[in-house]
Amino acid sequence: MAQKDAPQGVPQSVPALLARNVAQFGSKPAYREKELGIWQNWSWAEAAEEIDAMAHGLLALGANRGDYVAVIGRNRPALYWSMVAAMKVGAIPVPLYQDSVAEEMAYVLEHCGARFVVCGDQEQVDKVIEAQETLHHIEHILYLDARGLRKYDHSRLHALKDVQAEGRAARERFAAELKAREAELDFDSTCVMLYTSGTTGKPKGVVLSNRNIILTSKASSEFDRLDPHDEVLAYLPMAWVGDFIFSIGQAYWTGFCVNCPESADTMMTDLREIGPTYFFAPPRVFENLLTSVMIRMEDAGAIKRRLFHHFLAHAKVVGPKLLDGKPVGALDKLKYQLGNLMVIGPLKNALGMSRVRVGYTAGEAIGPEIFDFYRALGINLKQLYGQTEASVFITQQPDHEVRPDTVGVPSPGVELRIADNGEVYYRSPGVFVEYYKNPESTASTKDAEGWVATGDAGFIEPDTGHLRIIDRAKDVGKMADGSLFAPKYVENKLKFFPNILEAVVFGNGRDYCTAFINIDLTAVGNWAERNNIAYASYQELAGHPKVLETIQSHVEEVNRSVAADPMLSGCQVHRFLVLHKELDADDGELTRTRKVRRRIIEEKFADLIDALYSGKARQYTETEVTYEDGRKGKISATLEIRDAATMAERAPAKVAAE
Repeated sequence: MAQKDAPQGVPQSVPALLARNVAQFGSKPAYREKELGIWQNWSWAEAAEEIDAMAHGLLALGANRGDYVAVIGRNRPALYWSMVAAMKVGAIPVPLYQDSVAEEMAYVLEHCGARFVVCGDQEQVDKVIEAQETLHHIEHILYLDARGLRKYDHSRLHALKDVQAEGRAARERFAAELKAREAELDFDSTCVMLYTSGTTGKPKGVVLSNRNIILTSKASSEFDRLDPHDEVLAYLPMAWVGDFIFSIGQAYWTGFCVNCPESADTMMTDLREIGPTYFFAPPRVFENLLTSVMIRMEDAGAIKRRLFHHFLAHAKVVGPKLLDGKPVGALDKLKYQLGNLMVIGPLKNALGMSRVRVGYTAGEAIGPEIFDFYRALGINLKQLYGQTEASVFITQQPDHEVRPDTVGVPSPGVELRIADNGEVYYRSPGVFVEYYKNPESTASTKDAEGWVATGDAGFIEPDTGHLRIIDRAKDVGKMADGSLFAPKYVENKLKFFPNILEAVVFGNGRDYCTAFINIDLTAVGNWAERNNIAYASYQELAGHPKVLETIQSHVEEVNRSVAADPMLSGCQVHRFLVLHKELDADDGELTRTRKVRRRIIEEKFADLIDALYSGKARQYTETEVTYEDGRKGKISATLEIRDAATMAERAPAKVAAE
């Protein structure tokens, strides 16, 4: 049945795509990895041989059809190969976030019932061994980096290279079996299971089929005219659906090369060396890059600073027009080219974006100023909107229709509709099969006709067809006076400032809005150094009077912007405080993809929320934290609470008096 409804000529599985690529692009680079400062290369033919050896090795270890193979570690070719090898033997890869604490990792391993776990290094092996004390279904742990593991019990612990060697030795014995299992794979076979970030509870296992991954990769690649000559840098978590689509789905569909950096610390250097043509980053990465540029410019000489600001101001006017194919005067074009020679070109090269042809950001709204900055440099940065349950793509921005206030038009093959309550629904070939072991959540998310509830509130512009997202549907509420409450809208505006790393806005059912703020230690720390302000910790800097004044000015600037929107003017922030600690995934306050867990924050910092609404000027608090080595501890602080000027009828001072 699956074969009949598959488009003609489209390979039925990722392993089938691999075989096609070996035939078409055999000697072309498929993977690169920087190790010990040197780039290693593997062609499609060489990668296929490595994957084949792994698959035979898994068969030798007793891998069965339908087994779950967990994969944990940073982006490395061998870990991508292990996922494809699992597919070849009829097993299902389950990538996990490598920075998960042992408890989070144990939950996923137990939920999927993994028999095999492939680990990048000793740190991941240790977490899995700890989980094995209670999870007895884990039969084999495979590892890539042997450092520190020599004296471990190797009865169920195997070096990945040894598994491959065993696979090569056993090739003749298992060749027929492997061929038979590959032949069984079709469009409706499970390709991968990816876990959601778990913003509202335990992560859910999203089952995605070959149909979901291949048709979505085909449509999105054709949308942006991706081809075998493109290059990507694989640096985002392998457990995230975006990395799976970019580094396996689209890579295998188009045949482009996947480049893996040596480490997170060398990512920027490796980015410059590779010069990717196709690049994705969440807004926070683009914000951090811009912050580092601005910090460096503050430290530059006066002439260099003037040249930078002069040509950048011109580029902000001309650059987007050139990208959109709009007419630009000869003098303006000449000045832009001069700026490109002196300032913009070297800056793009320093950012590693000289060759970016298509750039995307998603996950959160990106600030218009940040968005315009990159497009001013001539970088074709666009926005997309997606979910794990959609195999990423729901909407994309076509070239020449790029704006910071929308997330684009429906991706090819995607249908959109807006429910009466404003929630966005979609259906497409990428819609997930089910939530693993969770039929209730599957039924509440996806209806019988295949429409999926996104959980986001938005609307489609009637004249352009572009989708605009307002907020998470569950977070959109009403103020006490009945006006609309949309916290994410205000939080994103606050996070547009380089000094603000995170913001959480409260106000549903209340008379007015309040906010928690996290400062960006890099940006604010650099400012402190330039102004000879000494500080010993994040907490000390966050409570400095001058820092509080700066944050207050940002809050008030956002209030002026929010007040200009009649629908959301009630969301102005009347009172705020700067938290004494960064919100942290290890403390449960954020997901691994850095999404705010509002319910947990509201429970954990209930005393601070009460203080914001009781008119207090200061509040003492104690908070449990998790240290890097997993130990728990407590930190305490007395936080200053500030009133912010608003354009509302009721002034903050009056609120405090009440």
